[in-house]
Amino acid sequence: MTFRPLTAGLASVLALSASMALAERTDIVFGLQLEPPHLDPTSAAAGAIDSVLYSNVFEGLTRFGPDGSVGPGLAQSWEISDDGLTYTFKLAEGVKFHDGTTMDSEDVKFSLDRARAEDSTNAQKALFAGIENVEATDPTTVTVTLKNPDGNFLFNMAWGDAVIVAPESIENIKTTPIGTGAFMFDNWTQGDKIELKKNPEYWGTPAILDAVTFKFISDPTAAFNAMMAEDLDGFGAFPAPENLPQFDADPRFKVLIGSTEGETILAMNNKMPPLDNVKVRQAVAHAINRQEIIDGAMFGYGTPIGTHFAPHHPDYVDLTELSAYDPEKSKMLLEEAGVSLPLQLKMTLPPPSYARRGGEIVAAQLRQVGIEAQIENVEWAQWLETTFRGAHDYGFTIISHTEPLDINIYARPDYYFQYDNPEFQALMADFSVESDPDKRSEMLKTAQQTIAEDYVNGYLFQLPLHTVAKTGLEGLWINAPTQASDMTGVSWSE
Repeated sequence: MTFRPLTAGLASVLALSASMALAERTDIVFGLQLEPPHLDPTSAAAGAIDSVLYSNVFEGLTRFGPDGSVGPGLAQSWEISDDGLTYTFKLAEGVKFHDGTTMDSEDVKFSLDRARAEDSTNAQKALFAGIENVEATDPTTVTVTLKNPDGNFLFNMAWGDAVIVAPESIENIKTTPIGTGAFMFDNWTQGDKIELKKNPEYWGTPAILDAVTFKFISDPTAAFNAMMAEDLDGFGAFPAPENLPQFDADPRFKVLIGSTEGETILAMNNKMPPLDNVKVRQAVAHAINRQEIIDGAMFGYGTPIGTHFAPHHPDYVDLTELSAYDPEKSKMLLEEAGVSLPLQLKMTLPPPSYARRGGEIVAAQLRQVGIEAQIENVEWAQWLETTFRGAHDYGFTIISHTEPLDINIYARPDYYFQYDNPEFQALMADFSVESDPDKRSEMLKTAQQTIAEDYVNGYLFQLPLHTVAKTGLEGLWINAPTQASDMTGVSWSE
C-alpha cells in the first residue's frame, strides 16, 4: 500500500473542518492552579473563590471591566447627593436568583448589612465600614447613606466581597452558591473540578457558552502536560512560565501576557520579635535580590516593586532603591539591632508557584546574612487559618495581593502582618473622605512612601498574568483588574 502526502487542497479542507468544529463547541474546560476552600466570596480572603465565581455566578451593584473600569452591575444607574453622602441605586428589573427567587432591594440591604455587621466574617469588612444606613426604598431602589463622603464607594462595591446574596440561600452558600449571574453552579467534585452551566433566564446579555468546567491542577508540570495533551482549552495564571515559549511556538495555542493587581510580597509578622524592630525588617529587605527572584521563580516575567502599589497605576512611586539589594548593609543593620545569629524564623508558603519557587530563593538569600527561614509548605486552607487568620503563626510568608488599590489594608492593625501606625491610619481615614483628585493622588504617594520607609514587608514584584489558550478561544481577559476568570463573553471563533 502506498501512502501519499495530503494535497494542499485537502489540507485546507481539513483545517477548515477543524476550525468549524471549534466554532460549534459551546463548552470550555479551563485550568486553574488553586481550588477554592469553599464557595462564599463574602466570607473568605481566598482569591480562588473569585477566580471561579466573580461575574460568572455572583454579581454586585457595580462590576469591574477587563480594563479595570467600574461600570454598572445589578445597579443599572445611580445618583449621588451633592454632599456625597447618599447613593441612590436603581436596580435592573426582572433579575432572579438561580433558585428562581426574585432579586430586589431587600436582598441588597441584606447583603450590605450582613457584610458590615459586628459579627461579619467578610474578609474585606473595611469596604463597608463607612456605611451609615441601607434602605430598601422600593423593590428596585436602594438608598445607601454614608458616614462620610467616600470617593471609592462605587469602586468598593465592585469587589467580589460585595456581591449580592439572598437570605433564602445563605445557609448553604459555601457548597451551593446561588447568585444572579450568566452561569449557574452545577457541581463541585472537590479536589478536581467545579462545573457551571448557562443560566437560561439571565437578566442581562446571555453567556455564549453553555457550560464551563474549571479544572484544578496545582502541579506546574501536570498543568503543562494537560495543556499539551489538549485536555484543557485554556489555563489562567499559568504556573509554569518556563514553558510559555513552547506554547507560543505551537500553532495550536496562543499565549496572553497581561498584568494583574497582584503585589507579590515577602510578608513579615510585624509583632513577632525581632521583626517588631524596623531595623530587622530593613535588614530583611536589603537581603533580597528582586531580579534574582523574578528570573528564578518567574523566568523573567514580573516588574520589581518597592512598595504595595501597582506600577501601572498613575500614582505609583518607584521606591525600589529604598530597599535595594545590599547584603552587607543587612548584616550591619542586624548587628545594630543586637540580633543573635543565626536568626531562625518560620516561612509558611501557600501553593502558588511564585510562592513555593520564590520562597526557596528568598530563603537562600536570607541565609547569606544569617537569617534561617525555615520553610513550611502549607495548603491554601491551612495558610488562611494559621497565617492569615487566628494566631498569625508565621515569621515570613510569600503571597500576592490581587485586590485592586488595596494599600488601605496597612491601616488595619489586626491584619495578618500586624502593622500598627496611627499616622498611616489617619492618612487613610482622610483619604477615604477626600474627593479632590490632586489631593487624593498626593495622599496615595505619601502612603506608599510611609510603608516603604517602615519596611513593613519585603516588596518583590508585580505579578503578571500568563494565560495559555487554544487558538480558537476568544474573549478571555488579558489583564486581571481583579482576580477573576470571567467567562461571560468567552466563545469559540470560526
